[in-house]
Amino acid sequence: MRILLVEDDRNVAETVRRTLMSQGWVVEVAGDGVTGLEAARSAHFDVVVLDIMLPGLNGYEVVRRMRAERVWTPVLMLTAKSGEYDLADALDLGADDYLTKPFSVVVLIARLRALARRGAPERPAVLSAGDLALDPGAHTAHRGDTELVLTPREFAVLEYLMRHKGQVRSKADILASVWDSDAGGDDNLVEVYISYLRRRVDAPFGRKAIETVRGHGYRLAADGGAHTS
Repeated sequence: MRILLVEDDRNVAETVRRTLMSQGWVVEVAGDGVTGLEAARSAHFDVVVLDIMLPGLNGYEVVRRMRAERVWTPVLMLTAKSGEYDLADALDLGADDYLTKPFSVVVLIARLRALARRGAPERPAVLSAGDLALDPGAHTAHRGDTELVLTPREFAVLEYLMRHKGQVRSKADILASVWDSDAGGDDNLVEVYISYLRRRVDAPFGRKAIETVRGHGYRLAADGGAHTS
């Protein structure tokens, strides 16, 4: 098995490298995010072991760019952070698993074997509606050649609408699918985020893709919205 280890702490990197080599695996070490990203792009690896806190580019940005460039090598994140939101961010950006430091090398080896058996997963197909495109795997959205800058929640609402393009979806449907129970059933949140999306997805391009169906909810036009005069 061929492993890319991206870790700036030399002591940790050397310990992990020797441990993995003792399993008969080939290990390439990169000491910063820029070098690690270039290695992930240019060579085949079975798994990338990626620290979050790195010089140059942090681990979040490395995995985000990997997925944006359709490099689907499984990624195991190493983090000294224990906050659930930090770990959720890593997974949302495309990481496949994580370990919190300090970690057991026995567990590390088991996780790497599991990821290698799983292989690079088939990523979700790009969703499209006219010239509006959304890639769930790479977490990117475009209107024609223009990349749309969306918050994670805006992205989630747009993804839901695109998966149901041409269909009317109620506020309750959208709320239940995109928000967790902490939203408290407040469907005003849906109105707010629909407004945000229209400002980013429609208005700058003279489009009306996100339609209001009075008394029922919202619908994303299957053709991506007609040009407004």
